[in-house]
Amino acid sequence: MIKAVVFDMDGVLIEAKDWHYEALNRALKLFGFEISRYEHLTVYDGLPTGKKLEMLSIERGLPEGLHAFINEMKQSYTMEIVHTQCKPRFVHEYALSTLRARGYKLAVASNSIRKTVEVMMEKARLTPYLDAMLSTSDITRAKPDPEIYLKAMSMLGIEPHECLVVEDNENGIRAARAAGAHLLVVHDVEEVNLQNITKRIADIEKGASA
Repeated sequence: MIKAVVFDMDGVLIEAKDWHYEALNRALKLFGFEISRYEHLTVYDGLPTGKKLEMLSIERGLPEGLHAFINEMKQSYTMEIVHTQCKPRFVHEYALSTLRARGYKLAVASNSIRKTVEVMMEKARLTPYLDAMLSTSDITRAKPDPEIYLKAMSMLGIEPHECLVVEDNENGIRAARAAGAHLLVVHDVEEVNLQNITKRIADIEKGASA
């Protein structure tokens, strides 16, 4: 029996991939660096900003001494975008409120920093439905390591086979599988709806494999 649903955030509950791309590039351009949209989607998608900067230092020679400042500016630019563009989606409010009313425990587990998670969930009006919100600030190893999902399960008091994770990118999918959870893979935020989630739960409980 599935007892909890844990959601990734960016690309799942919030259409924020472009926001992170725009904010990071705006910060990188201060020092003459830039990544393409293709690279962002195929190489950097789902990784914490710190990891992205480490990769840029190795691959492009971005000075490590700039990491802290670029990271700080990226988060600032992200917040600017969030405060103007992050809005509630009825399909998500309906899904989470209904799941909660049916007794499921709900959580968000994101590679974003805690402030970003808290503000985005508040702006999306999803905070009241969540039993836990985990960020990269709460762990030592970000996705694709399973730590964040294992911690979410522990906080919710459930076992991996009782958990459904909703993910959209390869790093998150690897993390969920490594944690032993069941998986619902989505391709955009519109696929995160009550019908798709309840169908996946029903398939799991009938014995369907992930």
